[in-house]
Amino acid sequence: MEATTKDMRVHSRELLAAIDRGEEIVITYHGRKRARLVPFTLREENGQEEGARNPLFGLWGDRTGSVDDQVRRMRQPRAFD
Repeated sequence: MEATTKDMRVHSRELLAAIDRGEEIVITYHGRKRARLVPFTLREENGQEEGARNPLFGLWGDRTGSVDDQVRRMRQPRAFD
């Protein structure tokens, strides 16, 4: 489906309904293609599915002690020999 920038402003509800149906919309400005509206999904090219957990969560899961203690240790000045 094609729509103009004016259609985006005036008929946004209809465009969103088309997106919900799975349609892809090409936005034109002065007759030239400028953008594409597609249904939102998380990055399929990265192998993530919607609701998938980021692998960085739990990165420090094996550490013991509190976060405050860890930050205090990192902020202490270094001992020079």
